[in-house]
Amino acid sequence: MDSDKSKLRWGVAQRLEFIEFRLFWEGHVNRSDLMEQFGLSVNQASADLNRYIGLAPDNMVYDKSARTYVRGPEYAAHFLKPDASRYLTQLRSLADGNMDGDDTWIAELPSYDAAPTPVRGINPVILRSVIGAIRRSEAIEVKYQSLSRPEPSWRWIAPHAIGFDGFRWHTRAFCQADEVFKDFLLSRILNTRGVEASVVTDAADADWQEDVTLEIGPHPELSESQKSVIALDYGMRGGKARIKVRRALLYYALKRLGLDTDPSARKPQEQQIVLINRDIVFGEHNAGQVF
Repeated sequence: MDSDKSKLRWGVAQRLEFIEFRLFWEGHVNRSDLMEQFGLSVNQASADLNRYIGLAPDNMVYDKSARTYVRGPEYAAHFLKPDASRYLTQLRSLADGNMDGDDTWIAELPSYDAAPTPVRGINPVILRSVIGAIRRSEAIEVKYQSLSRPEPSWRWIAPHAIGFDGFRWHTRAFCQADEVFKDFLLSRILNTRGVEASVVTDAADADWQEDVTLEIGPHPELSESQKSVIALDYGMRGGKARIKVRRALLYYALKRLGLDTDPSARKPQEQQIVLINRDIVFGEHNAGQVF
């Protein structure tokens, strides 16, 4: 697959990936699909289809009655590895309004929706300032509304990364006032002003640099059949799955997986999974909490 792509110009390789995407997910592709997606002429679209047939002759056959190419019985991906997560992520982005239908290669969208996620009021100018400070290794003065104080206050932070906790975006930064690395929610940064060079780098943020491995398994009080389906849900092998997470994001990961409380506090059918290496993980320092 990779060797075939490496011999092709980027534009050609992208169009061949598109053909393969449509064949895998939709089961068919024709010239008009290529023409609409890439603005091609009839001749160029035909040339791309013929090129694909020459490189993967078993992947599609022409259906005269439908007047389109359909996926062949011996189909095997050559240019694009089918990815369920990527497909579903696009559906989620469409549902959230973060992607337009024209931005996806999916032709026939299934009926879809998603549980609503509250829109976070992140000012794009502030985000640009934070990203700029990260790129230039600068400290930036921000007006931040912490929940530990009744009123916002100005403080200097030296951001080095952007993080997502599953619901909210934050910046990982060194707080000059408290002299520790913290997570600052981007939506709580109300304004920015001065910038200055910073000597603090991400290398000094041990919790960002170090990983913790979570070992999860089905709740022991589930039936064997229930355990089997939970193992499939989480891609477990040998009754467990390993999830690597930055120590700085450990708090969020445990909370999102429902592993931040005693598993006996919920019914096995609700808890579903348990943290096998709980003693090791909870012995770690949970650094990733916003304020």
